[in-house]
Amino acid sequence: MQVESDVTAGDFLSGFYLGTRAALHDNGRESVSLTIQEVNPISVGMLIALFERTVGFYASLVNINAYHQPGVEAGKKAAGKVIELQLRILKAVETASDVSTISAKIGADDLETVFKVCEHLAANGRLKKTKGTSPFDAKYSAS
Repeated sequence: MQVESDVTAGDFLSGFYLGTRAALHDNGRESVSLTIQEVNPISVGMLIALFERTVGFYASLVNINAYHQPGVEAGKKAAGKVIELQLRILKAVETASDVSTISAKIGADDLETVFKVCEHLAANGRLKKTKGTSPFDAKYSAS
């Protein structure tokens, strides 16, 4: 669903995800990301069960209150930066380019975030992805 010009609701979710990761890292907090092959009732149920059982346990290991989220505001601000980065990527990608080339063209230092934004855009049909010998060798172009 389009929320703003060239920005979808999924873009905001992706931005919040990447922004929260960045905010946690910038504040010395560790985080873990999981990727699943397919979204289906079994995989979603497994994830819910996993998180139900780990939230309290993990919080006790790292000595934090799992139900107090001081990074939410920082995550929102970082997500805004990810959305700005995404818009710059969409404007910059005309011909097939790899992540390093795209990053250099838009003046971005964080190759991982550029890669994840390009993957998000390709998964949603907003960029075309041509696979390379490794995920990082892939080329992205305007779809």
